[in-house]
Amino acid sequence: MGSRVRLMVRAAAALAVAGAAHAAYNARIVRAPREGPARCREAVSILLPLRDEADRVAPALRSLLAQRGLDDVEILVLDDCSTDGTADVVRRVAGPRVTLLTGTEPPPGTLGKPHACHQLAQRARGSVLVCVDADVVLAPDAVAAAVSLLREADLDAVSPFPRQRAEGLGARLVQPLLQWSWLVLLPLRLAETSPRPSLAAANGQFFVIDAAMLRKCGGFAAVEGEVLDDIALMRAVKRAGGRGVVADGSRVAECRMYATWPQLREGYTKSLWSATGSPPAAAAIAGLFLFVWVIPAVAALGGSRAGLVGYAAGVATRVVSARRTGGRVWPDSLAHPVSVLALTWLIARSWWARARGRLVWKGRAVGGGAR
Repeated sequence: MGSRVRLMVRAAAALAVAGAAHAAYNARIVRAPREGPARCREAVSILLPLRDEADRVAPALRSLLAQRGLDDVEILVLDDCSTDGTADVVRRVAGPRVTLLTGTEPPPGTLGKPHACHQLAQRARGSVLVCVDADVVLAPDAVAAAVSLLREADLDAVSPFPRQRAEGLGARLVQPLLQWSWLVLLPLRLAETSPRPSLAAANGQFFVIDAAMLRKCGGFAAVEGEVLDDIALMRAVKRAGGRGVVADGSRVAECRMYATWPQLREGYTKSLWSATGSPPAAAAIAGLFLFVWVIPAVAALGGSRAGLVGYAAGVATRVVSARRTGGRVWPDSLAHPVSVLALTWLIARSWWARARGRLVWKGRAVGGGAR
């Protein structure tokens, strides 16, 4: 191994160690809704947008109906032009206990989910809005605890990140990187107060926002053209002078985003181009990830001690993330370099699909009304 290569491996290993230290710090200070009984005395509107979710919405609905500690709550469900009988499932499971709305097709240039949320928000009367996805199951005190976190931390928006159920090899490789990415890369305390868009993180699976702030920042109408509407909304909150941050919601919420590898592949392909910003930025992000978390592992296979340290530090970041957010620790953490390789491939695939106009989600072309 030449001297330049050794220096490169040492630099990569040093960055991996720094990432592990930062992840450990974030895991200690990350905000989280309190477990156990909670009480919320203000009006809360729970918003559930649905499009072709007949096969999986029932558990989410039952968990919403089981929420407690809420003195004044309404549950608004919007059927976003489903073709699989989603509305019938809602009526059968929830009956008159929810308000079921019929959505309209998104206008040209807008995307389905933020357009659906915009319609829901227009009907909401709560001082706090809680957005939930159809693949999320909440603990009985989740909403009350999340609203309490919002108020006690003096935030305008908070996104409690659900525990991600990852089943199957592909999901076990890729899904843990969702929580891992913000635990390793995002300075959480600074992100609460900084107006910088680059420090915004959120997950629309479970998103809590003050209604007055939602109006002030332009609401969902301001992000109807965004593929990652959750992050765009958090950025809008920051631009409006608000405070918002991602939180650890793994003890009060659970989500199974994708049941199969093709679903996961297409879901990430639909959104990663937007997450990375531009082709040069995507190349830089992919290059950084490969440099810090793959090169040391390759060097370790060749007997490099620095490479072994870097590989161990990468594994440590996954261990910290999994233990903090309820994920599977072993043996999945050991495959971290493979996970990073899978992610970089998905980033490249996303940009390839976008360049060829092949981005589609739930029957709608992304960029022309996709959800």
